[in-house]
Amino acid sequence: MKKFLVVLSVTTCISLPTWADIISYDKTDFALISSVIDDAAYDIRYYSSNNFTGAKIDGYKAPRAYLTKEALAALAIAAEDLRSQGYRLLIWDSYRPQKAVDNFVRWINDPNDEGDKTFYPQLQKSNLLAGMYIMEKSGHTRGSTVDLTIIRKDGGFVDMGGTFDLFSEISHPDYQNLTDEQKHNRQILRDAMVKAGFDPLDSEWWHFTLKDEPYKDTYFNFDVE
Repeated sequence: MKKFLVVLSVTTCISLPTWADIISYDKTDFALISSVIDDAAYDIRYYSSNNFTGAKIDGYKAPRAYLTKEALAALAIAAEDLRSQGYRLLIWDSYRPQKAVDNFVRWINDPNDEGDKTFYPQLQKSNLLAGMYIMEKSGHTRGSTVDLTIIRKDGGFVDMGGTFDLFSEISHPDYQNLTDEQKHNRQILRDAMVKAGFDPLDSEWWHFTLKDEPYKDTYFNFDVE
């Protein structure tokens, strides 16, 4: 039986809970992407300092990528589709512990830590949370969301017209000021993921969530290790 911890959030003026999150540390229904997709490449940004905070993120103890088994099965279908077209997957992030999301929020609220401004060149750091670029609750924490791109089978670069976690309208999947090649490359990834059962996000071309994700109300907090 799964073991869940229910965390209640209360306001300072009342004693009853206003909402509840289910927080779980049970990784029984998760698997490493590498256990199913053996040709995927990895650049786990939150295990390194190459991210918008400029520092390694809480909960990332190894450069590995987990998904729920349901999401991984669907991702394997997309990977096979893309493989037949001459591509393979490059994974930037997948399951993300709640402690990592909390780390993001603390960074936003720290006025003395600018992080890496190249990820948000036209925004103030305080706007990242207000503008919903970073959320206090992330779909990644439910275990069925993945951030990824495609590379050629030989590891060659595929131009998507923008990089991972660039907080800009350039990252919107339907951004028009791109070359025909960049638009085409984004569409190749999107088509394969949607066909496999994932929903895209309207603000990040690299972000996909399994349409029928198994844990719609559960946020996980085990380490990536």
